[in-house]
Amino acid sequence: MSDWQPSPSYPDPAIVVEDASFARYRLIHAKVERLATGMRWSEGPVWFGDQRCLLWNDIPNNRMLRWDEETAAVSVYRKPSGFANGGTRDRQGRLLNCEHGARRVTRTEYDGRITVLADSFEGKPFNSPNDLVCKSDGSIWFTDPNYGILNFYEGLKATPQLPTNVYRIDPSGEVTVVAEGIQQPNGLCFSPDESQLYVVECLTVPRHILAFDVVDGGRKITNQRVLIDAGPGTPDGIRCDMDGNLWCGWGMGPGLDGVHVFNPEGRLIGRINLPERCANICFGGEHRTRLFMAASTSLYSLHVNTQGVPYF
Repeated sequence: MSDWQPSPSYPDPAIVVEDASFARYRLIHAKVERLATGMRWSEGPVWFGDQRCLLWNDIPNNRMLRWDEETAAVSVYRKPSGFANGGTRDRQGRLLNCEHGARRVTRTEYDGRITVLADSFEGKPFNSPNDLVCKSDGSIWFTDPNYGILNFYEGLKATPQLPTNVYRIDPSGEVTVVAEGIQQPNGLCFSPDESQLYVVECLTVPRHILAFDVVDGGRKITNQRVLIDAGPGTPDGIRCDMDGNLWCGWGMGPGLDGVHVFNPEGRLIGRINLPERCANICFGGEHRTRLFMAASTSLYSLHVNTQGVPYF
């Protein structure tokens, strides 16, 4: 993608209004920017407003990268990264990661030490924790497909010993299954009021984004249903804005690669076209109005007229 260039004019044609309701979220004088390139597979962007930087993962290169908002400098933050994939922050601002290498969920403490939060269930190792989100009660919810143990490219090849479940880590440390029978669960996020959990299901044809009701004081989910039929597309990482719209990393070729935006009812309202498949996203910047997009070999951003749901 070395020959990619940003739009020479405004409005950027890469930002497509599919429904009139999306127009309010598009800033006419903002365009897609490429912040970095040269990765093998970009994933797990996490915004650190207190440090004005973004961390993200280059899984096959087994490294975590840092982009500095003030200087635009890109540096290696951690190597090896444990083939880290999805990332977020907990309610105290600490970095949380899913790691393919050791098949675990970790927390980076303020002093840089790494704490293992979970690496097994009922005595069996996880497959390859993929993506995670921290709820307001401090619980951590994560998906566990087997992508990271299928080969040696994004982890260490191994035989799965557990189904591909969605798990919850209680603040006490207890790990429970909150959803089972999902075929390769991937990205996940909560609605702004945390009454709904959204989970990407990757192995169905077509792929789905599922919705669940959050019940039992926020400890369990029920009423599984298909919210979005992805058609020929491949949804991956997902995040909500404060209006409840779902911003979804998307791919499978020209016209599909980038980010698709759906309203809370599951209707496509907008697209951000990129020259390569987008795996995962997050909102950041001073007001959580800058969308960061980890897309295959590059990192992109776009200023938008909405705020992402805050981490904490």
